Amino acid sequence: MASADDIRATVSKYLDAVGGGTSADVAALYADDATLEDPVGTEPKVGREAIEKFYAALDAVQNTTELLTVRVSGNTAAFHFRVVTVAGEQTITIEPIDVMTFDDQARITSMRAIWSPDDMTIV
Repeated sequence: MASADDIRATVSKYLDAVGGGTSADVAALYADDATLEDPVGTEPKVGREAIEKFYAALDAVQNTTELLTVRVSGNTAAFHFRVVTVAGEQTITIEPIDVMTFDDQARITSMRAIWSPDDMTIV
């Protein structure tokens, strides 16, 4: 099992990639057969290729992220963070809670994002 420190490092890399990287950077943090459900209740994406395609929207916008809190237990992390997206004239802020599981190399094996459109602020 990956150490708590390794899992926290992956969470940090994930937020850095979402905040300033590319869809390929984010997808590279996932295991080959990982799953992604964002938000919870939507059809899960399976496999790194589908996950990279999901994150492709990041490639066209400017994001910043801030970790608010993280908890690690075993191979699972839950973390609350803020992401601010600037898309043209709009600024969108959301504070999801993500729950991720990790393999022995601290690669993401599953991600479930807990949020709804009610949690978004658009200016």
